[in-house]
Amino acid sequence: MPYPDCFYPVVDSVAWVARLTKLGVGTVQLRAKDLDDAAALAIVREALAVTKGTPTRLVVNDYWRAAIEAGAQHLHLGQEDLDTADVHAIRRAGLTLGLSTHDETELDNALAYKPDYIALGPIYETTLKKMRFAPQGIERITAWKLLIGDIPLVAIGGIKLEQAEMIFAAGANSIAVVSDVTQNADPDARVRAWLTDYSEVA
Repeated sequence: MPYPDCFYPVVDSVAWVARLTKLGVGTVQLRAKDLDDAAALAIVREALAVTKGTPTRLVVNDYWRAAIEAGAQHLHLGQEDLDTADVHAIRRAGLTLGLSTHDETELDNALAYKPDYIALGPIYETTLKKMRFAPQGIERITAWKLLIGDIPLVAIGGIKLEQAEMIFAAGANSIAVVSDVTQNADPDARVRAWLTDYSEVA
């Protein structure tokens, strides 16, 4: 099955994972920062328990050791994580691997690992995460898609539902969404709106 879904929320807690799973979201990334090994393993196990037996795929951000030990199936790594991750161990464990990119050098580095998808960001300015890269803009999505071919492309960074149509038209296969869900006045309604328009898999 192609991967990930068109609508790809990124959240920081098991409570959010549970909420999105109940709403029928197909792919959810758990991005909880600054945890030690024990805490990372605990939160990954808890999140996997929440999604077990449901159609929701859990993507673990950063904590590759915990993902392997807990029996996760999907992993996302940033460029900094690649410097210390054992990609051979990740692949031996059967995990899919998504990788973040922000410029051509990072894209070349990511492609060498034969990832299951490439993420590009931030497309727009975002206040949730301090970025050393300026907003990429719509045109960069098209350029990235031409470079990566059949590999799914995930656009991330400041994207709202109202901008989704042009993001997909530019070449993205999936949109990773953070604040448009987690900071929305009615997150459940916003998720349902995303799913109504973009529930299919890329």
